Amino acid sequence: MTKGNSSSRRRRASLDLVDAKQAVDLATAQTYSENVFLFVPNLIGYSRVILAGLALHYMSYHPKYCTLAYGISCLLDAVDGHAARALGQTSKFGAVLDMVTDRCTTSCLLCYLASAYPPYAILFQFLIALDFSSHYMHMYSSLATGSSSHKLVTSDVSRILWLYYNDSRTLFFFCAGNELFFVALYLIKWTSAPIGLSGAFSTVSWPQAIAILSFPICLIKNIINVVQLWKASKILVGVDLAERQQARLAAKAS
Repeated sequence: MTKGNSSSRRRRASLDLVDAKQAVDLATAQTYSENVFLFVPNLIGYSRVILAGLALHYMSYHPKYCTLAYGISCLLDAVDGHAARALGQTSKFGAVLDMVTDRCTTSCLLCYLASAYPPYAILFQFLIALDFSSHYMHMYSSLATGSSSHKLVTSDVSRILWLYYNDSRTLFFFCAGNELFFVALYLIKWTSAPIGLSGAFSTVSWPQAIAILSFPICLIKNIINVVQLWKASKILVGVDLAERQQARLAAKAS
């Protein structure tokens, strides 16, 4: 693939920028038949927010209800994207709603884990900061380079991010494994009954077993976050350099 072709894949279709006031007026006047707020994938997104809120409500005293609500909210993350593409209802609002819900839901659970495991509070705080910063920087760098989606990463920019975002099954595997590890840490505080393994694992409970199995996935997911933060930083610096060069050329021409 040539650089021109890979660059064109990251570019939006030609469209004039919409003025903010015009956008507000369009959103206010939208009809029921074309109401982006009522798109099916966005309705799924609202249900995810409600379920996440219920999970937070039950988190401190009812682990079963909390885990059920949190788990369904996370699983619905794999449904809204398919619904958007199948129904032709993809939207910028839906993409941002999905990302914000993911970030906030995970961060709230990590806040609880920071209080449940005081010696590791600084680690959970670091993971929150890394998650937010890497995704915000990645989203902003995508906008700055004219990409129509933060998931449209080509292999010439980053092969790791391309492998991560290019296949929805890979993306779901790492995101689900990451959440599963944190949920397992949460459940460890509520149950300690061993699952009956022999030998050195005789005292291991089922949440501990899940945590052991999902830890490598969580580790890789956060390494990907570091890569994403670094690549986004380089892209933004590259955009700055290109704009500064254009400004110098324009100053010379004038």
